[in-house]
Amino acid sequence: MTGPEHAKSTGSPYGLRRLVHRLRAPGGCPWDREQTPASLVRYVLEEAYEVADAIEAGDPGALREELGDLLLQVYLQAEIAEEKGEFTLNDVIRSISEKLIRRHPHVFAGLAVRDAAEVERNWERLKRAEKEQHGPATLEGIPRSMPALAQAQEVQRRLTQAGFDWPDRNGSLAKLDEELAEVRASLDNPRLLAGELGDVLFMLAKLATDAGIDPEAALRRTIRRVGDRFQRVEQLAAARGTTVGTLGQDAQLELWEQAKRDD
Repeated sequence: MTGPEHAKSTGSPYGLRRLVHRLRAPGGCPWDREQTPASLVRYVLEEAYEVADAIEAGDPGALREELGDLLLQVYLQAEIAEEKGEFTLNDVIRSISEKLIRRHPHVFAGLAVRDAAEVERNWERLKRAEKEQHGPATLEGIPRSMPALAQAQEVQRRLTQAGFDWPDRNGSLAKLDEELAEVRASLDNPRLLAGELGDVLFMLAKLATDAGIDPEAALRRTIRRVGDRFQRVEQLAAARGTTVGTLGQDAQLELWEQAKRDD
């Protein structure tokens, strides 16, 4: 049996497959051997988020590393499935290859397209046709583990494609005003308030989608901006020999405005 001392990086997909197989094999890593598809879900999500962070940071070195971590999760899931006789890594690769060929007839079947927008429309049409073989499927296949704003955006996008929409943005704005009024009316009823706040967030996702804005990315940018500014507020408070929590509201707002000017 090949021991850890003989392991080496070959830089090839096959080499990585052998390493993962060795980790899961008898005498391999106890932690890797006890993992299941369900236990690895959190790592799949974490690694995907870390890939997104590296992309947004514009850091090629970090992106290379995080893509490797995400790829490992693909290999682990396929290895476990192969152990159970369900499918293999080759099946995964074959499946995505067939889908790419099927959904790119303009590349592989001579279909003429005018621009990227038409490519996207064809992709969605082909995807719908595949799913509708099993009945109406407008909202099927949206992962429930997606972040809620991203999930709301995808729901809104599909509803619009299905023709279930207001004729213009004024309809969305009127609905948002209606939902905000219901929030105000339910402030003293936590059970109702939770539902009304959800309705407001759903409509904000709708407005973002209509404007071609990714609400998840927009909120992440705001969170980062607030975090950076608050860190600056803490620094300014420390320079005064105090902490944010001991300052009055007027002083806190003064430091916040200063932090905004320092952006």
